[in-house]
Amino acid sequence: MQRNRIFNPDGNDAVAGRTIIRGNTTGLFNLNAVKYPWARSMYQVMVGNFWVPEKVGGLGDDATMYRNLAPAEQRAYKGIISFLTFLDSIQTVNLPHFSDYITSPEVNLLLSIQSFQEAIHSQSYTTILETVVDAREREDIYYFWRDDQVLMERNRYIGSIYQDFQDRPTDENFFRALVGNYLLESLYFYNGFAFFDNLAYSSKMTATSRMINYIRRDELTHVALFANIMKEIRREFPAMFDAGTLAEMLRTAVEQEVAWSDHIIGDGVPGITKATTGLYTRWLANTRMETLHLPPLFPEVVSNPYKHLESMADNNSEKTNFFESTVTNYTQSSSMNGSWDF
Repeated sequence: MQRNRIFNPDGNDAVAGRTIIRGNTTGLFNLNAVKYPWARSMYQVMVGNFWVPEKVGGLGDDATMYRNLAPAEQRAYKGIISFLTFLDSIQTVNLPHFSDYITSPEVNLLLSIQSFQEAIHSQSYTTILETVVDAREREDIYYFWRDDQVLMERNRYIGSIYQDFQDRPTDENFFRALVGNYLLESLYFYNGFAFFDNLAYSSKMTATSRMINYIRRDELTHVALFANIMKEIRREFPAMFDAGTLAEMLRTAVEQEVAWSDHIIGDGVPGITKATTGLYTRWLANTRMETLHLPPLFPEVVSNPYKHLESMADNNSEKTNFFESTVTNYTQSSSMNGSWDF
């Protein structure tokens, strides 16, 4: 695969000949000529979702509540923040390399917005740590993955997929990187999100949960973005789309997500058990396959064990003046399963 040329006078921007990859564009963003209508709609949603962590109040109250959490809840809180920080950090760095190979200007624009949003998320986790957690613990939280073997394996798996494509941009590695992006956005975050929903359900760490809600709302647009890219790849370059590789990588992601969640949460946090973690992760994997119009990997799992937490993930219930005036809520994105009408 060849990277896009920044300036290509011999390119052809005609919509009729445009493809998601391997196109011949000039480098011009002419957004009046769009091949993929879903990209135009998603642009409006992503821009409308703009927010900054400094405007999410109440973290000072969380600092007081944090000291009253049970030790198991504190450990999970710190470990999950560490994991989420790492994910969004490598995603911020990864996306520009990935978009070098996307030859749809409208889709590249969305990837640029996503990269900005991932940076905002990293800043959000920093804001949480600086406000809630004692300064003496922060460095250990940021680099928890260096000493925790389970977390190291998680980070190494997704990081190596991205690095392999950057080092060797073959068709196979591109597809694996595409799947890796989809899995990171659609599966890896969500047991962590459920943990914060569970705390808020018991009126604990409510400001942290509020910030996580806005992060999740962004992530759901990222799920939709990569789902649509994968669908266009399957339609335009069917030989590249490998359902077997997708299923294999999703199974690995499920195994790692369950192992990590059991390790950092386990049975020690009221409202979450190893059993519900396993069910939720497999149910979520099924919904992600369904989004791509593929059969479920775990057909025996048909329900969400955390359905009672969906109200905690409803951003439309927020009454903060800042968000009412500057953020457009996307109603369907409030569901914990993150299913859009793709």
